[in-house]
Amino acid sequence: MRNILFAVAILLAGLGISSPYHFQLLTFIGIHTLLALGLNMLMGYAGQISLGHAAFYGIGAYTTAILTAHFNWSPWLALPAALFLAVLIAFLVALPMLKLSGYYLGMGTLGFGMITYVLIREWSGFTGGDSGLVGIPPLEIGPVSLSSGRACFYVVWGTVVLGFIVCERLVNSRVGRALRAIHDSEQAACAMGINTAQLKISVFMLSAFLAALAGFLYAHLVSFISPNTFDFLTSIRIVTMVVIGGMASIWGSLLGATLITLLPEWLHIFSDYEMVVYGLVLMVIMIFLPQGLTRGLLDIYERSKRRAGVPSTTAKG
Repeated sequence: MRNILFAVAILLAGLGISSPYHFQLLTFIGIHTLLALGLNMLMGYAGQISLGHAAFYGIGAYTTAILTAHFNWSPWLALPAALFLAVLIAFLVALPMLKLSGYYLGMGTLGFGMITYVLIREWSGFTGGDSGLVGIPPLEIGPVSLSSGRACFYVVWGTVVLGFIVCERLVNSRVGRALRAIHDSEQAACAMGINTAQLKISVFMLSAFLAALAGFLYAHLVSFISPNTFDFLTSIRIVTMVVIGGMASIWGSLLGATLITLLPEWLHIFSDYEMVVYGLVLMVIMIFLPQGLTRGLLDIYERSKRRAGVPSTTAKG
């Protein structure tokens, strides 16, 4: 039901907006929501730290960009190639990497992200290096362009809705319960007969799939990409989205992505201190709302109802 209401809200929002600037801003929020959603499945539900998520974002973007700009592929043919390559690399990386845990896993994924960034910069014959890659064709269906305005808005947010539906069904299934068990205690999950290695690899691949999908949409929306879009700071922003919105909260991914995307718009005068602002926001959230905005706001709502003498919804359950 929530996903239906969400889809209706997106439909009405698209019909009610006329400003190209607002369409573009909301479209970027949608792309960032896909990134946060994938990382939340990995970090929030499975408890696996990743500091190199931007690498898969870049793999998706550069794969489709190279195939379409250099080899004249249709974007719709480049899409499965980009997704397949990202998932394949995620599988190969996850095999040795997910044997690590905690800070060691975080450092390992950080190293992978840095290696990917360097390869993108140095493979300039295909990627354009620091100068970036131009000439990426827009998404089209026949004569209709899908890479600007209302059409692009609906393509991106329609993808987000599908991502929410898939992830929500997954979280509410036996697989989701197994992921939460791994998050709480991997040893206990193993003792219960859960194939923890297989599940961790699978959720890592799902996370990479969603990131690559976001990269594909980004590349064909902007028609230009450069390595700086997929650097370490981008990985930190995605982690910040997940933590601020709320770990192990699908809707928290939307809230966190919205806040972090809008912050530069609100605080553009502090653009030189972007990471300082992110750090302060993260510190405030962790101190006063350690479970993230979604759970924190719900807790505040429940406490206000109790003070007013209204029975708590959680108490009834």
